[in-house]
Amino acid sequence: MRPIAARTPKYLLIADDLREQIIDGRLAPGAQMPSLTELQEHYEVSERTAYEATKVLLNESLTYSKPGAGSFVRDRADTVRMVRHWYRDAAGKGSPWRAEMAAAGRRGSWKASSTRVEAPPAIAERLQVQARDPLMRTSYLFTADDLPTYLSTSWEPLSITLGTEIMLPEQGIHAGAGVVDRFDAIGVHITRAVEELVPRALTITEADKLRLRPGIPIIVIERTYYAGDTPVETANIVLPPNYRAVYEIPVGEA
Repeated sequence: MRPIAARTPKYLLIADDLREQIIDGRLAPGAQMPSLTELQEHYEVSERTAYEATKVLLNESLTYSKPGAGSFVRDRADTVRMVRHWYRDAAGKGSPWRAEMAAAGRRGSWKASSTRVEAPPAIAERLQVQARDPLMRTSYLFTADDLPTYLSTSWEPLSITLGTEIMLPEQGIHAGAGVVDRFDAIGVHITRAVEELVPRALTITEADKLRLRPGIPIIVIERTYYAGDTPVETANIVLPPNYRAVYEIPVGEA
């Protein structure tokens, strides 16, 4: 282990050492993790300390356990990659998720439900509306080959969509289309999107939908679409540990 401040608990030092071995491949995907006895002997710690170190890696989804067989390094093949094309080529392609999964040889789909809500303060700020203004909230569970992949919750101002053919994002003739295509259908032309990556822990409700353990570290993409200077949709995209958002950014193009 690398020398670190003496106040750092030993189990975290051990977990950090094992984490680095997983990241750089010394503990390869599918490899069996050292047993508690082996960890005790190698790091000269108690069984409890060794156990707490292994629990950290399990909670981070770097390892998984098999009853009676021990713990193993999670296979990187489980990782889901989706290229985010900087929104330049998003229009006219229908569902970006379905197209991305098809390109990877997988079957992409989702489940969604919409309901009218009053704007929570944080969402009102992102959409530049008043708190408690009417919004349409849509909750999504995206799947790849029928397995849960990631979550998204979007909010759209009813001041823009009320009474239009896109008021319910997943119903009507534009169901399944991307945000850019949907708003273009009512004459609202999206010109840019802003994304902020926010780290936090997975909630119990989210964990249940994704079949994961609550409390594990995740990334949330807070995305807002703009038509000129006007926000027209904002969303929280919940990425579990096996999900990687890959950005493709044009360079030197008009």
